[in-house]
Formats: sequence, structure tokens, C-alpha cells
Amino acid sequence: MVEHRTTYMTDAIGPLPYCPGCGHHFVIKALDKALVNLQLDPKEVVIVTDIGCIGLSDRYFVTNAFHGLHGRSITYGCGLKLARPELTVIVLAGDGGCGIGGAHLLNVARRNIGVTLIVANNFNYGMTGGQHSVTTPVGGVTTTTPWGNVEGPMDLCGTAVAAGAAWVARSTMFEKNLADTMTDAIKQPGFAMLDVWELCTAYYSPRNQLKKKDVDTLLDRYDCKLGVLADNPRPEYSESYREAYKAGSTATRTKTSIEQRFTSKVTKQTGIVIAGNAGQKIKSTATLFAQAAMSAGLAATQKDDYPITVMTGHSLAEIILSPQRIDYTAIETPDHLVLISAEGLERIRSRIGDLPQTSTIYTDENLDVPPTGARVVRLPLAATAAKIGRLSIAVIALGAVLKDTGMFPTEAFATAITMFQGAKIAEVNLKAVEAGASLVHPDETSSAP
Repeated sequence: MVEHRTTYMTDAIGPLPYCPGCGHHFVIKALDKALVNLQLDPKEVVIVTDIGCIGLSDRYFVTNAFHGLHGRSITYGCGLKLARPELTVIVLAGDGGCGIGGAHLLNVARRNIGVTLIVANNFNYGMTGGQHSVTTPVGGVTTTTPWGNVEGPMDLCGTAVAAGAAWVARSTMFEKNLADTMTDAIKQPGFAMLDVWELCTAYYSPRNQLKKKDVDTLLDRYDCKLGVLADNPRPEYSESYREAYKAGSTATRTKTSIEQRFTSKVTKQTGIVIAGNAGQKIKSTATLFAQAAMSAGLAATQKDDYPITVMTGHSLAEIILSPQRIDYTAIETPDHLVLISAEGLERIRSRIGDLPQTSTIYTDENLDVPPTGARVVRLPLAATAAKIGRLSIAVIALGAVLKDTGMFPTEAFATAITMFQGAKIAEVNLKAVEAGASLVHPDETSSAP
């Protein structure tokens, strides 16, 4: 049983570090009263802050605390709530932090992550010298707007409501029910935001002669109402996410494992580069080829290169096969270069002239390969794909590579196709493997690396 507490604050490190009359005193004292009202276990409460005068307050509470970078307090709070949903997470931020972390405010509101955000809104960056913030009123005099602010202020509450916040309220440091409003905010199961307008007695208030009545005037000027502005309960994000994950994780999933069924003649790390264009199934075919190699007892890696566009431009896949562990996945000089299209050729053209005699280029017969020291094998890849299926050209090419090199059996490639592709696609690609192998004549075969 949790011991009844009359305060959640400690004076072990002295009084609160705020200027006389600073509104932060009122916010922190109200938070303490709210926690007393709720009688929460201090071990189950986390107060999250970032840079700013309000960020000095978390160490004065006997709860857990997390202090981080300016404008990131909401993200820290969300992370804590998602990782430990049983915790009561209270985020204390200034108007400066909300401005810097504006995107985080939008996202916590729309997601409805169950944190309570209390904004100590004093219309300027108090800790760093009184610069203007996103809530500084028009005409407000600050160190960065000595002539008067010309920017329109952001309505933090209106922004949160527009983003879908479940519970939003506005108050001031002068409201007698501030602690009760905070209590209600903390009790909300989803995201709750309380925007507290207050005085910065070090900078903003002296420069603008701002007093209690002037705060009321600002509320009227910008048509900002006090009290609860939104109360629309909906499912809390972390609970909904866990329910969705649980439902998804219980769905039947069939995982196909790769077991060694074949042997390989590869004796050293071997690099294979396949160069084609988008839409030729370069990446997926390379993956099947790597899976086939794994079934022959080889380690395999794959790295792809393609533009941000879809179905246009080049598409490259780099495969490394090795009988040992692969620690470095870049291919400096490919042992085998497969050229399927003009786009792929242009992407890798600069590397062709430097290829040594130990490298082999497998190219479509219609491509104009630049001078090179590598062995060149010209094959009717496009013409063969026209007969079997245009999307099978990469499979045809790799079927020819396997027949020519003997790295591992073409049967391993065919088995991978059967295991990892749908029946209709596999039917075409199985024919493509055979067709590719038939393009290479026995007297042209070379030994495996």
C-alpha cells in the first residue's frame, strides 16, 4: 500500500530556482497539489522536461525524472509511455520548447499517446535571455524584437485541438482551480494538454508592463477561452498499438527456412554484379540467387542500387558469395558482371575498362560493351526473355552464369524459385533457368573461382 503523501516535492536541494513572481512557481505548486490529489506512487510517475526555466523543476520532485534536449520533451515522454504504459508520464514544457518541437506536439495529439503535457507559457524564451517565441503577442517587446513583434502568435491549444487532441484546456497562473484542472488532465487516459499562461518577471513582463489584467486582455484579443476546450475520449495509442500487434502476431505466418541441400564449387569470396533497369526484377532475382547459394552451403550478401523513381532508371544488385563468413560487403572488382540493359550498362560503364582478365562479363548480345580486359560472353538474353516472359530476363542471365561457372547447381536456383515464389511466377522462371543454362555451350564453360 502506498503511503499517503502530503507533498511530492523535496526541499533537500533548496527552494525553487525561479525569479520572484515567476509563473513557474504557481505551475509547480499546482502540479504538486494535483499529485497529492491523485496519490500516485512516486515510482510510477515520470516528470519529463527539456531546456528552459521550467526544465529546472523536475529535480524538485520525488518522482522519476527525465531531462533532455530543447524541444524534445514530448518525444521523450512518448517513448517512456510506449515502453512502460503503466507509468504516469507528465511532460513540462515551455512555449519555446513547444515551438521547437512543434511537429512532436502535432503527432502526440493525433496519435493520442497517453502523456500529460503542461505548458508553462510565458510568451518568451526566459532562460536564454528573453527572445521572442511562437506565442509572443504581436507588438511584444523582446531581446530579438526590440521594435515589437510582427509575427502572429501560435494558439497552442487550437493547434492541438486541430491535430485531434483528446483533451485540451487553457488556464492561467492566477486561476484558483489550477491544481484541480491539472488533476483532471493527468487522469485522462489519452493525450491531455494544459496550456498555462503566466508571467516572466525577469524579461517579458517588465519590457511589456504585463500584469494580471493584461493577461486577461490578451485572452480577449486573441479570442482564447479558458477552461476545457476539447474533451473527446478515444482509444489511447499505446493500448491500441499493443492490441493490434497482439492480433497480428497471432495470425498464421509460415516461415521458410533455408537448409543446405546442395554442394558448391566456390572456394573464395566471389562478387557478382547484376546491372539492369527498373522493372526487370533485378533485386528479387538476386535475392533468389543468394538464397539458392545459401542452400549450397555458402554465405551470401546482397546490396542494391536504384534511383528514387519507380519503374524507371537503373537497377543494380551486388551479390557476394563465400564459403566463409563475409565481413566486408563492398565489391571492388566484380568476378562476374551481368549486363542486362542499356540503363544498367551506363550505370556501371566507368568500371568496365578496369576489369582484369580474371573477370567475366555476361552481356546481352545487343549491348555495346566498352573495351575491357575481362572475358566477354555475349548471349541473346532479351530475345530469349521475349519467348518465355520479359520479366524473366534476370533469371535467364543467372541461369547462364551458373551453367558457365558451375558455382552451384542450377537445380539449387530452381529449388529457391519454387520455395519462395508463387506457383504461376515460378512456372515461368523455372523455364527461364533452363533456357539460360541452354545458352551456354559446354565447350565455353569456365572453371569456378
